[in-house]
Amino acid sequence: QVQFVESGGGMVQPGGSLRLSCAASGNIWRFVAMGWYRQSPGKQRELVGYISSGGGAIYGNAVKGRFTISRDNAENAVNLQMNSLKPEDTAVYYCYLQSGEVYWGQGTQVTVSS
Repeated sequence: QVQFVESGGGMVQPGGSLRLSCAASGNIWRFVAMGWYRQSPGKQRELVGYISSGGGAIYGNAVKGRFTISRDNAENAVNLQMNSLKPEDTAVYYCYLQSGEVYWGQGTQVTVSS
């Protein structure tokens, strides 16, 4: 069993910034990768980005150059810094951890609107 504590999110105007944080705990025997997917109404879930155990980060095309993922001191915790936000970034952001299998957080709403 893996538990998540997610924070951040909310509403921001276009061009603004938000920061999401996600910490996982529980029966985690190996850190393979950790990051976020997002989903907005009527759309498929899409990759935001993730960071691997080696420290490298991969981003979805829609967020490259605007979003940055970092990991807290090699712990099972990651942060997502989102800059230059656009209305199309509005979605529920789901944190996940890949260990022996994939575990999902409950999701955090991000709304970008004027």
